[in-house]
Amino acid sequence: MSGVRLLDLRPLRDSRPFRELWIGSAASQLGGQIATVAVLAQVWELTGSPAATGAIGLATGLPMVFFGLLGGTLADTVDRRSVVRAATVGQLLSAAGLSAQALAGNREVPLLLALVAAGAACGALGAPARRTLPVRLLPAGQVAAGLALTNVSFQAAMLAGPATAGLIIARWDLPAAYAAQAAAMAISALAMTRLPPMRPEGSGPAGPGRRAERGGWRFVLRRPTLWGSLAADLSATLLAMPIALFPLVNEARFDGDPQPLGLFLSAVAVGGITAGLFSGTVTRQRRSGLVQLTAAGVWGLALAGFGVAGPLWTALCCLAVAGAADTVSVITRSALVQLETPDAYRGRVSSVEHVIGVAGPELGNFRGGLLASATSAPFALVAGGLSATLAVAAVAAANAPLRAYRTPPPDREQANPS
Repeated sequence: MSGVRLLDLRPLRDSRPFRELWIGSAASQLGGQIATVAVLAQVWELTGSPAATGAIGLATGLPMVFFGLLGGTLADTVDRRSVVRAATVGQLLSAAGLSAQALAGNREVPLLLALVAAGAACGALGAPARRTLPVRLLPAGQVAAGLALTNVSFQAAMLAGPATAGLIIARWDLPAAYAAQAAAMAISALAMTRLPPMRPEGSGPAGPGRRAERGGWRFVLRRPTLWGSLAADLSATLLAMPIALFPLVNEARFDGDPQPLGLFLSAVAVGGITAGLFSGTVTRQRRSGLVQLTAAGVWGLALAGFGVAGPLWTALCCLAVAGAADTVSVITRSALVQLETPDAYRGRVSSVEHVIGVAGPELGNFRGGLLASATSAPFALVAGGLSATLAVAAVAAANAPLRAYRTPPPDREQANPS
């Protein structure tokens, strides 16, 4: 019975290609978290300006949206392994450039942001193709488990990456942190070379430029399970993303002590990792549509609870529950999207999922900040959390196919690595 409750390791045990993909992705995620802290520290050191540190988000977000859409078209047109390989090499070159500029004592923020944007563009270009790989490398019954393993590595990178970056910068300074990112990207690039060829199966409209990109959005809107799943995710992040409000809550309740502020972020990651480690129960549930809707609703309620929590331990518990609910929602949504999309469309539909995943949290943080500036952080959290839960409930009420959706039985689809 414990095997059902704990993290399902069958994908790592049974599929060498998936194991290579997981190692490469984990290394890339860890390197990315280290670089995030290093870039933030360098920009602040050069400028001391919050506007300049805010520009990092712009340099990252815009390329991720534009090149994410382009990457979806490429993933449905050419060998996906080649797209992922090329994108990973591009990220490696960007990391090497960041290391070189730090060693050279660069003082120009535009150059630094240009290298950050180049790395983000390469990552976004390969993201849709990378998202389609687990469903091709694993049997249908193990896809959710594979995505759970990927999510655990992401949560672990979020927890360990910033702390590792801080230790490296404190002891060896910025060039060493960028060198660590470059080493992680080299490991990722090496792992990607061992993947099998994976051309898109079937044929779909793959016309050039914007026409092909629109195909993903149109396909999503024609499938109730797809638009419902993505709408639930967008509702949760757009209406209840809490990160931008953490400093205000910390200032109001804990006198601006930096320790609680750090614990807020850690609590979300700890909740996510815990849910991932016990995700066997979730990944073996075939009613994944209902599971995702429930988890998205719990996310909103937990953040509303964080808005009214008094003692620090209560606030951290609420954030841990929110992190766990987010992990469950992400795992079930990702599996549903991949399994419900024919292979000929998976690249473009994955690019839609990628754009929503990038834009939703950023816009949600912006919305929360505006509302808090007009009212208060607790009000923004409670209003946002309850609004998110109500919006998810509305999606559930309007979308019977999503509520009733069941993942295919394990023997319906076999792994197809070629």
